[in-house]
Amino acid sequence: MDDLIPLAERCRPKTLEDFVGQEHLLGKGRVLEAVLNKKKAFSALLWGEPGSGKTTLAKLIASHCEMDAHFLSAISSGVSEVRKVIEKGRQNRSDGIQTLLFIDEIHRFNKAQQDAVLGAVENGDVVLMGATTENPSFAVIAPLLSRTRVLRLYPLSESELHQILERVVKEDSVVSGRIQLNKQIAGLIVALAHGDARRMLNVLETAFYLSDDGNIAEEQVQEAVASTIVYYDRAGDRHYDTISAFIKSLRGSDPNAAVYYLARMILAGEEPEFIARRMVIFASEDIGNASPHALTIATAALLAVKNIGMPEAEIILSHCATFLASSPKSNASYRAIREAKEVAEDFSVAIPMHLRNAPTELMKKMGYGKGYHYPHDHKGHFVDDEYLPESIRDRIFYRPSQEGSEKSIWERLSQLWPKKYRER
Repeated sequence: MDDLIPLAERCRPKTLEDFVGQEHLLGKGRVLEAVLNKKKAFSALLWGEPGSGKTTLAKLIASHCEMDAHFLSAISSGVSEVRKVIEKGRQNRSDGIQTLLFIDEIHRFNKAQQDAVLGAVENGDVVLMGATTENPSFAVIAPLLSRTRVLRLYPLSESELHQILERVVKEDSVVSGRIQLNKQIAGLIVALAHGDARRMLNVLETAFYLSDDGNIAEEQVQEAVASTIVYYDRAGDRHYDTISAFIKSLRGSDPNAAVYYLARMILAGEEPEFIARRMVIFASEDIGNASPHALTIATAALLAVKNIGMPEAEIILSHCATFLASSPKSNASYRAIREAKEVAEDFSVAIPMHLRNAPTELMKKMGYGKGYHYPHDHKGHFVDDEYLPESIRDRIFYRPSQEGSEKSIWERLSQLWPKKYRER
């Protein structure tokens, strides 16, 4: 019976004309148009978030091109199943029939398993379509990448999700005529889908069964959503993209954007200590001496997050993030160590004799430590002396900015070392 099949599965498009979204692939003049016109598929990696249509698109292409299609999952299938499909493909090729080998979550195949399909893809025994939520550049071996095209699928827009929702409510054999959605509730369901059509339909189906008469209210939608988890690949692109946006918002002095990306990470279940550690690094790399207290606050936040735990730790993370975003910025310390490391790679540069330690009489006789002036014996606890090796004496690694506390640091250094730190 239809009502035993999940709504999202029942409502998969039956033809390419019914497929919604991914116009950059299916539109006129786009990469898949030749497939549709010539009915000849090519090997491809379908890369996109859950619910973007990867499996559906592969099924529709297979049907449109009249292929012998075999759908495997990398979770439950191994090399033996792959080889059976390849052998079938070899037989089909002699009959002029294309064979589709679809591998869902192909990124879960190890190198040896991915190697197993190389020859068959190269000689045309099978057309491989691998679906993955991970960046193929990192998840798929290079030889397989070179033999396939990467097709990027994007989360569906709200207008595209509305189009799918309206069609399902009108045409599905189970809910058609039994479900009632006003404009506000439909908008809520679409917004909570986060571009994922499957998630949207799962929420709709659950809310429908929670309602008494098919008239879905907001409380049923919220209850349906409560048990779902937003997709967030903690080892993949969403993880790196979100933390990147967070750090760049801190660097850009935008506390609103910073706390927004922080909230996204928290809601997705990101490790709070990971966020706190990144803020400790940021405090030195991007703020430094422009606000010397930033490192102290970030370090205290990391310690507090470890000791307190979630959910209260999110307040500490927000406290630290908003402070760092609002602080004056300088990467002078970061640039100083990078430049100094480049110069310091040459270990043939001798350390000046007056700076060397002289723990023995022999070393003293050799001139170790001779001519060193103890700054605390001089006015202002400073003496105009040379500390860099002679060959790099004029190098300047630390260049304080004019931001926050570094402006005062610049002024002091320009007084102590007027030849190096001239007034700006």
